[in-house]
Amino acid sequence: MHPQSLLASSAVGALIALAAVPAQAQSEPSTVDELVVTAAPYAVSLDTITTSVNLLSAEEISLAPPAGIGDLLSGLPGLRSTAYGPGASRPVIRGLAGPRVLLLQNGVGMVDASSLSPDHAVPTEAGQASRIEVLRGPSTLAYGGSGIGGVVNVLDDRVPSRRPDGRMEGRGAISWSSADNGRAASGAAMVDAGPLVLVFDGSTRRSDDYATPVRPVSDRLAAEEGLVRSADKTLRNVSLEADAWGLGASLVGGDGGFLGLSVKRTDTGYGLPFEQVVSESEPELIRLHMKQTRWDLRGETPVHDGWIEKVRLAVGRADYEHAEIKIEEGKAGTRFLSDGTEGRVELVMRGSPGRQGAFGLQALTRNLEAIGEEAFIPGVEINEMGAFTLQRFEFGKFGLDTGLRIDARELRAELDGRETSTPGLEAGLDWSNTPDTRSFTNVSASAGAFWRPSDPLFLALTLSLSSRAPTEFELFADGPHEGTGTWEVGDPTLSSERALSLEATLRWTSDATRIQAHVWTARYDGFIEERPTGEVYDDLPVFNFRQTDADFIGFEIEAVQTLLTRAEGRLLGSLSGDVVRGDTDLGAPPRIPAFGVTGELSWESETLDASVELRHVGDQTRTAPFEIETDGHTAINASLAWRPLADTPVTVSLRGRNLTDAEIREHASYLKDIAPSPGRSVSLGLAFTF
Repeated sequence: MHPQSLLASSAVGALIALAAVPAQAQSEPSTVDELVVTAAPYAVSLDTITTSVNLLSAEEISLAPPAGIGDLLSGLPGLRSTAYGPGASRPVIRGLAGPRVLLLQNGVGMVDASSLSPDHAVPTEAGQASRIEVLRGPSTLAYGGSGIGGVVNVLDDRVPSRRPDGRMEGRGAISWSSADNGRAASGAAMVDAGPLVLVFDGSTRRSDDYATPVRPVSDRLAAEEGLVRSADKTLRNVSLEADAWGLGASLVGGDGGFLGLSVKRTDTGYGLPFEQVVSESEPELIRLHMKQTRWDLRGETPVHDGWIEKVRLAVGRADYEHAEIKIEEGKAGTRFLSDGTEGRVELVMRGSPGRQGAFGLQALTRNLEAIGEEAFIPGVEINEMGAFTLQRFEFGKFGLDTGLRIDARELRAELDGRETSTPGLEAGLDWSNTPDTRSFTNVSASAGAFWRPSDPLFLALTLSLSSRAPTEFELFADGPHEGTGTWEVGDPTLSSERALSLEATLRWTSDATRIQAHVWTARYDGFIEERPTGEVYDDLPVFNFRQTDADFIGFEIEAVQTLLTRAEGRLLGSLSGDVVRGDTDLGAPPRIPAFGVTGELSWESETLDASVELRHVGDQTRTAPFEIETDGHTAINASLAWRPLADTPVTVSLRGRNLTDAEIREHASYLKDIAPSPGRSVSLGLAFTF
């Protein structure tokens, strides 16, 4: 069945089911602390999930300094940022980024082109999120091969699934930061309007060029290329304007069922850093403009008889445009257009003692088009179909988590009349004789065993096989790529990338102590990566996509200990850290971050929360060709959150970041040697709920 037909029939089926099921009381579900929505369609708690997960609540998001999704999550164990300026930052998970990290909105893909290049903005603003979940390892199986590195799910309440407490409820936040004169505001309201529940939300974010602790161009780059650096300690051409708004409405039944529709508009403009050196010629300044309009249909209905307990539906339709504007010329040089629809149907099995399970279908249809002088890929139509099942069994202190997924992916490129570049010819390409369609069928599976020998201790061991089909640019690229500063040449004969991984998990959860540790390893068969040929064409180094075998290994830990408890509050100490190492048949993979470790001392009480954090990131000396080593850094951060009025949900926050004004360069970033992180910065914030 074509993906569009599947999505249409799924939507109709959900409408019929919602209308047909009578409203009656449901049996209360079992109480589970901190449910992880993204891990499985059924309830799994944070304490019993078999792999690594992080959750960010609405309060944590509202009090954090405004940032892109990658920068917001950077510093969590196993996570860094691509750090492509304030406007474009995607998460790096366990050393992997781009097409191996799947970004979701309420469980459905973004339907964008942000994974195509690190300079492409993600069409979501953290200020609109009610929760963010980050999954690593085998727990990503339900979302297919594009999550082979990890999954980030941005959840919001734009399609309400419940009625508000009272007539209306909502939240809001405003903030300001010093280093970049950053200003941000966000708000959301849910209104009970008779048969409907309405939601309105919006966010806005502004920032200027930001102050840096040192000259933006690194000592290492200046020495290697003989550059004379500008004395300016401000990173130029990185100002940002980001606006997003949305509205939604749902029919919410008395039995827990709902069906709703929402629309969201995202509009972001931002500049790209340039090499700030003394030169006779003026630098070429580029500003990017991203906009997306997205429609979402979501629903859930309980089923009161048979082996199915509930049916869930999520469909997202989006139109995305990314334009690269040369400021001097005042017009777009290259535009990337992406429009498509993605949907999921999940059938949750009626739980029984010791068993939970679900089945699901997922489909995607998307069209990508690149227009302009640097359109390094042709137009491509992408269609995907996937089917999966997840099953969980518990036998007293022991249990099993299993999963199986089958995916079919087809890519059809517009190759008629496409010329082959000189680097493409040298790589053996001839687009006039290349088949325009590639099809892939992939199977992914996981099996995890867990054991709870005592109340505080949880142990798990998970083995998984993940498969990822090549992306459109890995297959069909041939041209200059502004975002990476390279001439990229794809390989239309690439096969699927497969990873066999093993992960061991330990959790200790007691009243005073919480520890979560993960040791993992992954062996890749057909690891796809860009490698330099040593040639230069049109003043750009030529990189070809190739397949090799690769091995990754890593460790992550989070530990929190209550040090002191008093009637007025408690003192906590925490330690977290991560390390990842990768090797391929061609040497070290590119942009693998160095180890990081963070220690924090914090005070929590009803009226005041305070913390001091010390974070150290090591030197990265294992580099791929064309990479420069990166020096480590140590930074001190601090925060205060004050709730001045008793029983009033208003929080005033004060945060200091990089208080030692350290030089911070993120090795995972393409721009690390021309765009360091901001220097010392203080931010003020106000968050409230009603």
